[in-house]
Amino acid sequence: MLRHWTESIGGLLVLAYFLATLPPSLGSDKADQEAIQQAKSLSRAFRAASQKVLPTVVKVQTASSPQKAGSKQSENRNPLDDFFGGPDPGFRFQIPRPEMGLGSGVIIDGGGIILTNRHVIEEADIITIQLSDGREFAVVDKKTDDKTDIAVLKIEPAEPLPTATLGDSDQLEIGDWVLAVGNPFELEGTVSAGIISAKGRTLNTIGRTRLIQTDAAINPGNSGGALANLDGEVVGINTAIFSRTGRNEGIGFAIPINLAKWIADELLHHGRVRRAYLGVALEQVLAPSAAYQQNGTPKGVVVRQVFKDTPAQRAGLKRNDLITAFDGVPVSEMSALQELVERAPIDQAHRVAIIRDGEALEIEVKLEEMPDEAALQAHEPVEDEDAGATPRRKTYDKSLGLMLMDFDAELASGLGVRVSEGVAVIHADRNKPGAEAGLQAGMVIVRAGDQPVKDLGDWQRILEQNQDAPELPLEVVSRAGRQILVLKRPK
Repeated sequence: MLRHWTESIGGLLVLAYFLATLPPSLGSDKADQEAIQQAKSLSRAFRAASQKVLPTVVKVQTASSPQKAGSKQSENRNPLDDFFGGPDPGFRFQIPRPEMGLGSGVIIDGGGIILTNRHVIEEADIITIQLSDGREFAVVDKKTDDKTDIAVLKIEPAEPLPTATLGDSDQLEIGDWVLAVGNPFELEGTVSAGIISAKGRTLNTIGRTRLIQTDAAINPGNSGGALANLDGEVVGINTAIFSRTGRNEGIGFAIPINLAKWIADELLHHGRVRRAYLGVALEQVLAPSAAYQQNGTPKGVVVRQVFKDTPAQRAGLKRNDLITAFDGVPVSEMSALQELVERAPIDQAHRVAIIRDGEALEIEVKLEEMPDEAALQAHEPVEDEDAGATPRRKTYDKSLGLMLMDFDAELASGLGVRVSEGVAVIHADRNKPGAEAGLQAGMVIVRAGDQPVKDLGDWQRILEQNQDAPELPLEVVSRAGRQILVLKRPK
């Protein structure tokens, strides 16, 4: 019996030793469990936010008038007619069918007010809203703003509808989790997750609007839907994707909800968007001159022209003033200043911080409502009081996507280059020939082809001479030194 007891003790000791020497991965791994719990917590946050937003996102269905019967662009034709005769090949009969469209929208008022994109409904003759529970309503009124691609729709429900909680898009930070909610490819109530990839993006197709960029999947049909944070608050209206295929490639854009809400309020209360204006032509700071130096390198927007009979002239703004803040909010980009001004209350005094001849000043400006385009064009520029100053010429080449300006010795020190003449690049549009060639703001073009470029006159002349050439070599100078770039001309 003693022997049996001794053998049992020995077996237990061997078992204990075996358990003690097991690899950590075979034991209870506390770190793995904590990671799993964190993932589950994030999953619960996604779930809660989705459940809060989904009932407030609607399907927007549109129908527009068909093309007239007898159109030469008919799609309803027999392809064998090309081989065996048949109807006149230059004239095709067609069966009139309505053009159908699909998008998304967000309920912002329980009485039947819906926020969506203008491009979703702009061509529509009939607009139908389908709620998340399947009920359908005809749109009885619509109002749109072409400058921001925002539209407001009105339906008449018998009872209050679930309403989205609107967040504060100004509080978003790069890296924040967001959910895109909409109806891509007619797949109703689809939710995708991603992060805020960037803020303040601008697209040529949507004016000056500063957009939110996200990698949450946005596809056709998502337009007008919600971009929401993890609290289930709508922080943006999905509006566009950057894609070579027409499908999601991880780059989507949304209109910040703070801007969308302001646009909606204007449309609902005034039937139009009342925008304030200063009455100036602006320019990004390309090279800080001595006139702007004040406590280090300045950040702001340069006033390149003041127009007569405008709030700016009445307030005393002058050409070459550097605007650094508006109502206490620092500005370093033109689009940011323009957005602040346009959304500011009309017929009220506002503070504009400037630097003039190295001195920091604050000017009070009483803003007015922006007139229509024709009236804006009729404003004449204020004559320059400095007779010795000649404004630098500036031009925008839409086909190349380049904003260019005459370059001279005064700008050379600010840019850190050792040339005294040429053409400076102020801005290069993405995905246009200029940017694709490698041109960037701050570069100076000093040679094109085999000819020197001393100013914009030379540049325009050389472009005309080489208009049939598919490529044009450029010699450019920047802080990085000299380099040769190849500009491919648009076909």
